[in-house]
Formats: sequence, C-alpha cells, structure tokens
Amino acid sequence: MPSLAVDEFETERPHLLSVAYRMLGSHAEAEDAVQEAWLRYHRARDAGDDIQDLRGWLTTVTGRICLDVLKSARVRREAYPGQWLPEPVVSRLDDPAERVTQRQEVSLALLVVLEKLAPEQRVAVVLHDAFAVPFEEIAEVLHTSVAAARQHASRGRKAIADGQARNTADRAEQSRVLEAFLTAAADGDLRALAAVLAPDVVTIGDGGGVVSAGRNPVFGADKVARFWVGVFGRIEREVAAMSVEPVLVNGDAGVLVSGRYADGRELLSVLSVAVADGRVTAVYNQLNPAKLGSVADR
Repeated sequence: MPSLAVDEFETERPHLLSVAYRMLGSHAEAEDAVQEAWLRYHRARDAGDDIQDLRGWLTTVTGRICLDVLKSARVRREAYPGQWLPEPVVSRLDDPAERVTQRQEVSLALLVVLEKLAPEQRVAVVLHDAFAVPFEEIAEVLHTSVAAARQHASRGRKAIADGQARNTADRAEQSRVLEAFLTAAADGDLRALAAVLAPDVVTIGDGGGVVSAGRNPVFGADKVARFWVGVFGRIEREVAAMSVEPVLVNGDAGVLVSGRYADGRELLSVLSVAVADGRVTAVYNQLNPAKLGSVADR
C-alpha cells in the first residue's frame, strides 16, 4: 500500500482508538478493532474503492467491528466473575501532555453504564452523541432503518440518564472530596467518611476472579463507609509497605495504590470517584491484574 495511505490511516488511529474504547471499555479489544479496520481499509484500497471521507468511512467501519465484538462479548461478560469495570486510562498529574489527552477521555461513570446497554444502543449513542455520525450511517452500521437507529439511541440515552452516577464536580473538587474520603477511611472514622458520601453512593470493585473485590456492588452511605473502613483496616494489618499516588483516571481524580503484602503478594489498585454536590456518588476500584498491565509497567 502506498506510504501516503499508511500515513493517512495512522493520522486517524488515535480517533479510531477513542471510538473503539468508548464502545468496548477495553484497550486490548479497541486496538484489535482498529487493526481490523486497517485490514478492511487495505482491502478497500486494493479493490479500488473511492473513499471520499476517510475519517467517516473508518469510523463507521470501526463501529461495525465493535458491534460484532459487543455481541460476542455479552456472553463472556455475563459469565464474568464478580463485577466488571473498564480498563482505566491512568496518567500522572504532572504530565501536561497527558492532561490534555485526558480531557478527551470518557469517564468511568459513563463507561460503567454504557456496559449495561444493548450493543445496538451503545453503538448508536457513541457514534451519534460522541462523534456526530449521522443516523443514516448509523443505520447502515446496525443493518436497520434510520428510525430504528434513532430509537436505539433514544433508549440508550434514557438508560444512561437513569443509571449513570452523578459526576458534575470539577477536578479540584473531585481531588478535595477524594482526599477527605481516603483520610476518613484510613483513620477508620465512619462518621467523617459517611459525611462525604452521597446517600445513594455505590462502590464497585473488579478483581476479575483473581483478586478479592466483592462479588456485588455495595449501596448506601452507611454500608459503603463500613466497607471501606474494613478495606483500609485489612490493608493496615496485612500490607507491609504501601504508596498512594494521586493520578488522573479517565480524566477524573483518582489514586494509584501499590504495595506488597507481608507474604510477598503484590497490591495494585486504581481507585477513582464520581463526585457531585461535594459528595462521592460512586467509587470505582480496579484490581484485576489483567486490566492493569499498562499501570504495572509505569
């Protein structure tokens, strides 16, 4: 293939990875989807297809690929051990280049609720609302009518509105509330911890069946406070050394927790929060080693 075509595709790769990650919540699956898009582009070029709008063409092709992945992934994720969280995008606070990139990231709060949508709803919402793909093209991706594509998007938006944790705070407020949350949990101060939790707060942990994280979400300020006081109590008793580094997690305030248990096991966790009205509305704790490879290599 001519080098110009290769360069044109590589220019679009970051955009396509963003599209695929929003749809799949997995870096590895997103990269595979984009690679398949490259192969289809290669074949289309070889066949002499006239591609006028390369970004639009590649975006819809990537949408089709992700739709197939989502349909096949539903069975796997229904059998997933415990709770499922997406792979986090983690960057340091002191890296200006990464902070610019992070502003373009989709929050974990949104990715968590996107995971609950039907594949067609997720594709329709992501393509139209995040990337302004016309419904005429979305209908082609979904192999349905324009009216049906609009309906998939409408139902997806309603599910998001009903199910997404409130996350309206700016980063400064997120950091302040997260620090208060961590301090109270580490001190074992149930009263102070409950004070920074919204009444309908939820905590979700993903251990992938490898690390203990709780098989079900924990709801409510009192139960979530007791849960996290218990977690920090166990860490204090069992972890010989631990560090807590403030980071950005999908553009929001979070921490990278690392350390080693007395028996030699490694502790690695990425924790972030959704915050609204000065209180934590959701806590996301990613512990699954399979989803923390990029973090472990830092």
